[in-house]
Amino acid sequence: MTQQPHQQPDLGPDDGIILYDGVCVFCSRWVRFVLERDVARRFRFTPIQSPYGLSLAVALGIDPQDPDTNAVIIGGEALRRSDAALAVLSNLPHWGWVGLLRRVPRPIRDGVYNFIARNRYRVFGRHETCDLGPKPFANRIIFAAPPRGRTKADEQKM
Repeated sequence: MTQQPHQQPDLGPDDGIILYDGVCVFCSRWVRFVLERDVARRFRFTPIQSPYGLSLAVALGIDPQDPDTNAVIIGGEALRRSDAALAVLSNLPHWGWVGLLRRVPRPIRDGVYNFIARNRYRVFGRHETCDLGPKPFANRIIFAAPPRGRTKADEQKM
């Protein structure tokens, strides 16, 4: 699949947010994997099925009815497909070495990513409703967009 060109939206205080398919078993496992290793609590998550996830998907040019990628916002930049996965992994303790995989040409990395994305429901299954993750991490799953002007640091103080 080719990425549709889209204008980079104003991502405001959304730094560190990971957009994922909440009904995808593989995607939910990915969220749990990151949650358990992100001791610095850098990342927060929003399922594409939530109001915030839906608006973020639309802003990033991702079809919310047929999401073919996850996305992460780091430093105000939206990353998708293999770039997103590698950026997240390389920011986790003991996983920095994964950043070396960025040397693999993107068409090859995204080819592997797209193959997994196309087959994820068939191979891993699908939840009937959105998986909200383990209860201890519930405060890191975001459903409504944070008000503009409030930063991630402000949210952590709450």
